[in-house]
Amino acid sequence: MAANTQKNNKRRKPGGKESSQPLIIAKTQAEEQRLELEKLMRNPDRPDPIPDRPKEWNPRATPEFVRDVMGAGAGAGSGEFYVCRRLRRREYQGREFLDRMSGKVNEDIECLDEVELSKRAAGDGAAGRGRKRKRLRRKMRIAKIEKKEMRKKAKDARNTSSEKMEEASGDSAPAGQQ
Repeated sequence: MAANTQKNNKRRKPGGKESSQPLIIAKTQAEEQRLELEKLMRNPDRPDPIPDRPKEWNPRATPEFVRDVMGAGAGAGSGEFYVCRRLRRREYQGREFLDRMSGKVNEDIECLDEVELSKRAAGDGAAGRGRKRKRLRRKMRIAKIEKKEMRKKAKDARNTSSEKMEEASGDSAPAGQQ
């Protein structure tokens, strides 16, 4: 039991912080991130703490009807003034919130329109480039076919000329060699 007490006679858990690494204070953001990663990697089976996204702030709804509020006019006490001011502030917050929400919706719609427009433009450009590539391929095929035909004609022309030469040389050959 004496082993489980510290200098000030407080009990500590066995295998506590004395066996762990000494306290290191991070001086930079990089060190802080490194220490956090080391802490997470000490026990990789433990799930990481991933916080949920904070919920968007909503103003409290103003009451539909408030009884016996004189407002800020004559004859109203100081308490009545504060009640009226609080209600007015809530109403303004609600209107401001609705304006912000409608602004966000408008921005989202504009963004989606721009994305759709850019996709359409990219599609049109791709289609145009595709047509151009098709035209070039067709042109290359036609040129290749014409080139083959030209070679064939040239070869035929050489063959016919060589045949004529052979015939001409065959006719002029001596009679004993035939």
